[in-house]
Amino acid sequence: MRHPLDIIAMFAALWLLASMVLDALTPKELTAVMIGIAIGPAIIITAVFYYLRCPRLDFTVMFAALWLISDIAMAFISPKELPHFLIVLGFVPALLIGIVLHWQRFQRRHERLQVPAPKRG
Repeated sequence: MRHPLDIIAMFAALWLLASMVLDALTPKELTAVMIGIAIGPAIIITAVFYYLRCPRLDFTVMFAALWLISDIAMAFISPKELPHFLIVLGFVPALLIGIVLHWQRFQRRHERLQVPAPKRG
């Protein structure tokens, strides 16, 4: 069972960890507080969907979209241009999820194919 306090503690720890890691990777002008504000709404929305037991596929797609939005928000609030690898890092979750979804679709294509009926004559 998912207790709300456990979810709050888990996502608060993830929010703090992500803010500190991104602070180490970004220019010095972009502080951990600014990063925390930029990624905070995405963390809260993700926690709410986790609490609501959103299906795994929907949750991962939503997480990738929110991660990309947070990356764009950091680029907007940054007083200095972000390094290119951070911009690419925003697209990585969406790219990985897209690859997995297409791979699963490729693997299940035989289930969708119609077997031709024998000709009766």
